[in-house]
Amino acid sequence: MVAAMACLGLLGALLCMLPVATLGNRDSEGFLPAVPHNCPSKCVCAADLLICAGLGLQDVPATLPAAAAELDLSHNALQRLRPGWLAPLSRLHALRLGHNELDALGHGVFNNASSLKLLDLSSNALRALGPHDLDGLEALEMLFLFNNRLAHLDEHAFHSLSALSRLYLGCNELMTFSFNHLHGLGAIHLRTLDLSSNRLGRVSVPELAALPVFLKNGLYLHNNPLPCNCRLYHLLQRWHQRGLSAVRDFAREYTCLAFKVPTSRVRFFEHSRVFENCSAAPATSLEQPEEQLHAQVGRSLRLYCNTSAPAVHIAWVSPKHELLVAPGSRDGSIAVLADGSLAIGKVQEQHAGVFVCLATGPRLHHNQTFEYNVSVHFPHLEPEAFNTGFTTLLGCAVGLVLVLLYLFAPPCHGCFRCCHQACRSHHWTRAPSSLQELSAQSSVLSATPPDAPSRKASVHKHVVFLEPGRRGLNGRVQLAVAEDFDLSNTMGLRFLAGSESASSTGSEGLMMT
Repeated sequence: MVAAMACLGLLGALLCMLPVATLGNRDSEGFLPAVPHNCPSKCVCAADLLICAGLGLQDVPATLPAAAAELDLSHNALQRLRPGWLAPLSRLHALRLGHNELDALGHGVFNNASSLKLLDLSSNALRALGPHDLDGLEALEMLFLFNNRLAHLDEHAFHSLSALSRLYLGCNELMTFSFNHLHGLGAIHLRTLDLSSNRLGRVSVPELAALPVFLKNGLYLHNNPLPCNCRLYHLLQRWHQRGLSAVRDFAREYTCLAFKVPTSRVRFFEHSRVFENCSAAPATSLEQPEEQLHAQVGRSLRLYCNTSAPAVHIAWVSPKHELLVAPGSRDGSIAVLADGSLAIGKVQEQHAGVFVCLATGPRLHHNQTFEYNVSVHFPHLEPEAFNTGFTTLLGCAVGLVLVLLYLFAPPCHGCFRCCHQACRSHHWTRAPSSLQELSAQSSVLSATPPDAPSRKASVHKHVVFLEPGRRGLNGRVQLAVAEDFDLSNTMGLRFLAGSESASSTGSEGLMMT
């Protein structure tokens, strides 16, 4: 029994080892080999990635897998690139050749690279770019050329890069750069142009001012020996005030040479005394001001590209940096009409910002622009006006009803009887008047007692002194005629007064009324 079990175990082990041995020899039947097909030695091949970085290569590997979409040959010792070497890589969209020893490119180096979108040639030894060094890169969007030794660029060095949006030329030895035609570049797609840390000592201020605003926002000129020019100073100050990121983020690194020697370098935005003799010429005379427009949500808007000369082709750039050509935007909210104008059927919040018109023609520079700054706001709900006509009509109607009730409605006899009885049953107390008070006082102070029999009136009058009231007499004793008395015998008059009246009489005398 034990021997039988041992035989079965040995047989199972042999059966398990049989497929493994067969897999290594069945490549012709469709099984993948352990090593990827055409993967260069020492390189890493993973799916569509081919990484050969840091291997000390002096030449490009002879065989490259056709499935590679990204190729990394950085950090090697490559000195030359042979023409047509990218022919097998039809799917390639990213090529990294940084940190090598390339000093020239040559014609046809990038043929068969029509799908390439990213090319990194940074940190090499390139000294110049010819008119055909970058041919075949029609779809290229990002080009890294910083940290080379570039001192010369051909006038049409970038003419084939029609889709380029980012160009990095920093840390080179460039002394001039043509901002007029950008060495063949199209300003329609270009958003970033890095020229920092070069040797630019001469720049054309009118050419800088003519650039579209979205390129000004991504134009880096810091760490260059720029001239301390008043017009350049005013232009950079205006860009700084407008908040353009390329100037705002590197404001301390914008320098100029005050006396054309390296030791006289000063900062544009910190040494205002150097520019105190500059006239206060507005920078708006250098660049065309953008037109301010206010649009209401839900309304229509139309923008015209008012160029100085007839244009053959007109394109627009939206605030979202979308290139707008006929028929219009991707979402359909913006239309480009046959005459080159831009029409928005219903304005929304997303349409706020700067619209840039780019016009080209035989009599126009390709970068001639016209800008509209559109502000979008919601409609203000105004309160309804107070309707005085309605209230007047209502008041007239109410008044007419009341008049009719007064004229024609029968009186309420029960109500009248109740009110009359209530008035009779209620006794109203009235306060004595001032005349009654004076009469009472006169009877008290009269020379003849109240119970004395009345005498016949005569021409002789009795004079009595009335006690001053609390209001209106100011403490004086008032002399009143009460009864008959003899004017020739004034000594017989009996004087009755209080202490207050006596004091007042003694000080002020008698008053006749």
